[in-house]
Amino acid sequence: MADNKASASRRFMKLAGMTASIAGKAVTSSIKNINADEEKKLQARSALYQEIGVKIAETLGEMKGAVMKVGQIASQYKDIFPAEVQTAIAKLQRQAPAMPFALIKNQVEKELGKPLAELFQSFDETPFAAASIGQVHKAVLPNGQAVVVKVQYPGVDEACESDLKQVRLALRLMGVLKIDRKLQDEIFHEIRESLYTELNYEIEAQNLYVFKTFHAELDDKIIIPSVFPDYSSRRILTLSQEVGESIETASTWAVEKRNELGRRLFQAIGQEIFYLKRFHCDPHPGNFAFREDGSVIVYDYGGVKTLSHDIVDTYKHLINAARQQNIAAIETDLRTLNVRTEKGQIRQQLYLDWLEVLMRPLVTHYDFAENSSHHDGMRLAKQSLKYWDCFQPSPDTLMVNRTVSGHYWNLINLKVHDNLNDLFEQLVPKQDI
Repeated sequence: MADNKASASRRFMKLAGMTASIAGKAVTSSIKNINADEEKKLQARSALYQEIGVKIAETLGEMKGAVMKVGQIASQYKDIFPAEVQTAIAKLQRQAPAMPFALIKNQVEKELGKPLAELFQSFDETPFAAASIGQVHKAVLPNGQAVVVKVQYPGVDEACESDLKQVRLALRLMGVLKIDRKLQDEIFHEIRESLYTELNYEIEAQNLYVFKTFHAELDDKIIIPSVFPDYSSRRILTLSQEVGESIETASTWAVEKRNELGRRLFQAIGQEIFYLKRFHCDPHPGNFAFREDGSVIVYDYGGVKTLSHDIVDTYKHLINAARQQNIAAIETDLRTLNVRTEKGQIRQQLYLDWLEVLMRPLVTHYDFAENSSHHDGMRLAKQSLKYWDCFQPSPDTLMVNRTVSGHYWNLINLKVHDNLNDLFEQLVPKQDI
C-alpha cells in the first residue's frame, strides 16, 4: 500500500511539475511580447506552443499507464490542438518500452488464479507488442491452441482519474485547447469514457463477440479474433492468434489484390457505422493485417464508439446533401452535429470547392497513392483560415472523423486505385432531400 501511495505521489509531482512549467512559459511569453506587433505575437505564440508540445510529450512519454494513454487519446483529437502541439505529442502513438516479465507473470497469476505453468503450455517472456496500458505476449494453451495474451500493467487503472485531470489542466493553459469550456467538458467526458472502456478488457471481450457475430453474417473474410473466457478477466484478455501481413507488405501485392483488400476494409467500417451503429474507432494501421486470399484481420476492439440513430440519420442526410450540393441543407446538418457555429457566413464557392475535394475519393476512379484530394485540401485550407471561428470540434463527430480520415490513409498505404462509389451507394443509398 505504501509503495502505491509513493508511486501515486511521484506521478502527481511529475505531472504538477509539467503543468507549472507550462504556466511559467506562458506567463514569460506573454510579458515578453506585450508590446509586440501582431506578426511577432503570432510567431511568439507558435514558439510557445512548440515548447508546450515538447514538454507534454517528454513528460507523458516517460510515464506508463493511464497518463500516457490519456496523452495518446488526446493527441488523436487533432482538431482541438494547435499544429505545433499536435506535432510534438504525435510521437506518443509510438510503441512503449516493455515491462519486466516478472511483473507480467505476477499479474497473470493474480488475475487468473493459477500458476502460469498450469495455465499455459508455453508463454513467451518477450512481448511482441507493448503499449501504454499493457503489452501482448504469444502463448499456447494446454490443448495446443496458439493464442495472444493482452496483459494490463499492474495499477494502471487506479491512476486514471488524477492523471486525466492533470493532463487537462496542462492542455488548457494559455489556450492550448482551442475550444470553450462546455465543449472541453464534453470532449474530456468522451476521453474519460474511452479510457475507462479500454482499461476494462471484459468490455473489449464483449465487443469482440458482437463484431465477430456481426461480420460473420456479412463477409467471412473479415477476421476477428476469438476470446477464450476461461483465460481472460478484467485485466487479462486471451485471444486466438490470427496471423496476417502488415499493411506495408500488402502494399507490394498486385493492384487487383490491393483493391480487393481496400474495398473490404472500406465496406466493413461503413457497415459498422451505418448498419450496426457501433464501430472500431482506432484506425492505426497496426490494428489491421491482410492475407493474400483477400481477408482483412481486425485487432483491438478496446476502442469502440456507439452512435445514436439520430446521429447516423443526420450523417446520411448530410452525405446526400453533399451529393446534391445543397449548401443550405449542409449547414443545417453541420449545426445539428454541433460543428457549424453561429459565427460568420461562408462563401458558397468555398463549400463547393471543399465538396469536390472531399467527395473525390468516394465517387471517382481514385488513385489513393497519388492522393490528390489531400494535396488540394491543403491548398484549400489556407484559403479557409478566415473562417476558422465558423467551425468547432464536436463530440458527435470527433471519433467518426478520426476513423474516416485514418482509413483514408490506410487506403493510401495500401495504394488502392479503384472506384468505391458502388460501395458508397450501398452503404448510404442516394435519396432526394
